[in-house]
Amino acid sequence: MFFRNRPAVFLSFAVLLSSLTACTNSQSAKNLQQSLAADPQLQNNPVPFGKPQSQQVTPNSNTSIIKLPADFPADIPIYPNATLEEVIPANSENKISIRWQSADPSNLITSFYRQQFQAKNWQIVQQPQDDVDGTFSARRNDLLINVTIKPQTVTKAAPNQPQTATKLVIEYSSNSQTTATNPVTSSNNSEFIGPVLPNTNSPNITTQPTSQPEILTTQEFTDIQKAPPEWRSHIQDLATLGVLSIEPKTNEFLPDKIITRREYARWLVAANNAMYANNPAKKIRLAATSTQPAFRDILTKDPDFPVIQGLAETGLIPSALSGDATAVLFRPDAPLTREQLLLWKIPLDTRQALPAANLEAVKQTWGFQDAGSIEPKALRAVLADFQNAEQSNIRRVFGYTTLFQPKKPVTRAEASAALWYFGTQGEGMSAREALKLNG
Repeated sequence: MFFRNRPAVFLSFAVLLSSLTACTNSQSAKNLQQSLAADPQLQNNPVPFGKPQSQQVTPNSNTSIIKLPADFPADIPIYPNATLEEVIPANSENKISIRWQSADPSNLITSFYRQQFQAKNWQIVQQPQDDVDGTFSARRNDLLINVTIKPQTVTKAAPNQPQTATKLVIEYSSNSQTTATNPVTSSNNSEFIGPVLPNTNSPNITTQPTSQPEILTTQEFTDIQKAPPEWRSHIQDLATLGVLSIEPKTNEFLPDKIITRREYARWLVAANNAMYANNPAKKIRLAATSTQPAFRDILTKDPDFPVIQGLAETGLIPSALSGDATAVLFRPDAPLTREQLLLWKIPLDTRQALPAANLEAVKQTWGFQDAGSIEPKALRAVLADFQNAEQSNIRRVFGYTTLFQPKKPVTRAEASAALWYFGTQGEGMSAREALKLNG
């Protein structure tokens, strides 16, 4: 039946198409086109068959529920194209750390912060040596912040995700907590340059100069056994003398922890003065708080100012006072390196000017393969240390080695081994002997 009426069907379709073509702009044609058009909602939100639409909604991976602290200073510039990842509450030093991550290259972020600090009249205390990575320390009014920028490699990156990223960490001090725990470091003090370590009650570190001998308190550590066997007695002797002050106070020595420049300066002065408690001529004088600071980042209100300033005034550490115009920052929280350990201590061993030295002399005496990496200033200390034979700091601390690794950070245990003995091979004083003299 259908086949017999097929010509009639084709004829009907032809008439219909002719009508549509002739009346394209008519209202009936428009209604017909709208009825046959696809649903615009389906075009914008296509749903596969068999899956409800509610299952197709995925959260935005860049959306973060982490929020900045309520007291986050408004003056701190925030890089716009970065995702907030973590807020670390205030630690024992009242420092709050906030971490971001950005897909932008690190040099772009470094340029942003350099421009922001300059445009908004921040005082840049420290800045990266290049635009790849590093840390800014900047001050504005009573606020000191550290901005650390570090490039990272993204593992298992998504198809459209960059292979590299940049980690951004901003560290600042909570003003309210600092005021509560350390009232003397009021933010109204014009000399305050940043977060100040909690006040120490250690009697051997004072904030005022004194002509009386320091009263040292015996320290007890529960983890000395974690240190190498050859150094355990050294650490115990120094702890009994009370010269290994650790802030914040703890009963753990953590022998493998990297020692900072601030900490080593404190131990160096305390150990030397304890060894020569009965010999004022060999003691290091603590600086008065009325003294003009030698370093921009160690001002008179810093709890270690008398010690660090005292070392600068004796010429034991490089500063403008010793003719080094570039040493305007002490960098107290930077790791102590091997060559710095020697440069600061050897003059206290020899009690005389360091000898002239050159690269060839150090190579011939020590035979270090990496002697060329030693700073020219430190070459003199390394060469002088060779004269101490078995009492040399290098042999006592690092043992036999053909690599000095001058830029390698020093651990607390290594620093203790160096400070256990002051003097030359023929004349000196150990911590054990100092304990016997003190009864």
